[in-house]
Amino acid sequence: MTQMNRRSFIKRAALSAAGLSLVSAFPVPGYARRLNINEKLNLAHVGLGGMQGDFHRSSCASENRVAICDVDKTNLDKYGPDMPDAKRYVDFREMYAEMGDKIDAVVITTPDHTHAIAAVEAMKLGIAPYVEKPLAHDVYQIRTMKKWAKDKKLASQMGTQIHAGDNYRRVVELVRAGAIGEISRVDVWCSTVWGGKPRTNDDVEIPASLNWDLWLGPAHERPYQPCYFGGNWRSFWEFGNGGMGDMGCHFMDLPFWALDLQYPKTIDTTAPKPADEDFAGRELHVEYVFPGVKGTTKELAVSWSDGDARPESVKKYGVGESNGVLFIGEEGALYSNYTSHRLIFNDKNKTYEAPAQSIPSSVGHHREWLNAVKEGKTDTTCDFSYSGRVAETILLGPVSYRCGQKLEYDAENAKVVNCDAAAKLLKQEVREGWEV
Repeated sequence: MTQMNRRSFIKRAALSAAGLSLVSAFPVPGYARRLNINEKLNLAHVGLGGMQGDFHRSSCASENRVAICDVDKTNLDKYGPDMPDAKRYVDFREMYAEMGDKIDAVVITTPDHTHAIAAVEAMKLGIAPYVEKPLAHDVYQIRTMKKWAKDKKLASQMGTQIHAGDNYRRVVELVRAGAIGEISRVDVWCSTVWGGKPRTNDDVEIPASLNWDLWLGPAHERPYQPCYFGGNWRSFWEFGNGGMGDMGCHFMDLPFWALDLQYPKTIDTTAPKPADEDFAGRELHVEYVFPGVKGTTKELAVSWSDGDARPESVKKYGVGESNGVLFIGEEGALYSNYTSHRLIFNDKNKTYEAPAQSIPSSVGHHREWLNAVKEGKTDTTCDFSYSGRVAETILLGPVSYRCGQKLEYDAENAKVVNCDAAAKLLKQEVREGWEV
């Protein structure tokens, strides 16, 4: 698509329907500049609080920041001075409509319920997306994001930054080398938990700096409450998926990578029920069953536990850490957290010489993606084709919990075959004009 045609499309979108939502109405071929590796990308940031405020912003400081967007003008005022050449926006749809022809790539770190719409609208314009975990708010959104990234041949990356660390690489090498023999189970746990604070019924004034309607985005209209902020939106199903949605992709990434997992066959969840069904669950324990892959048994059990919940294997193998991944094999176990790992053999006298390093060190999680955008490549280590499987599996845990039963999953069609109620959770209802 020529630069002039692309600008014409952007202008039509900006002038229609109040100039905000019709970027979706004119799907166009992807456009992405191929740059010399030493050239700078024109980069946009959507969502400036939390991780974006410091980590993502500094990790992309080598590029030209041409636009920044946040629904709270306080964040624009706080971080804008560090990016003086970036035009400021409150609505990312307006940003895309006005500057879509100038943006090469976008970093999206909004609350989960607006990940998909912000990423899909960008990809329709050929803008390469970096999106924080867990990629989206439901399975349908993840599948849609994967499709757009593939169809547009865009470099994508999910924000599981620990994937770039050397520790995970060494664990993957050990598992694939058969250090603990055939693997029958993987237990994953994390102490992080979100459960929300009770909302008050009193009228609370919306801060003057905040566009509350845009913060809600696809979510149903509801009164403003301060308890949705400071990351606590994760405590509410309308916006997030609890502790599992927050941290699951970081830890489940390791078994997916080491064992090349695809999608689970069944998902079964137990946890105390919250007093208010609006709140996400706490102390979830999820049991997944995957079809067997090379180096595993015929079927592979993988579990997730959060908060105070712990798998039984923690006691058996003497692993007292608050977070971790435990691969259980016929000859012992392999424990890992973010920064270290250790082998635990059934035969206490056994020794093992680690295989030679075969997975090279990363140039950096953001740098992988930035370089791929410049070179016109699509294969980053956590591109949507890979990370989408991880994120989808994570989101199936809360679906099982909310349905209150064990689910049988048809991954080819992204459908639960034994529970009709699951369909409304796999593809959740959104406000008109915010569909992907």
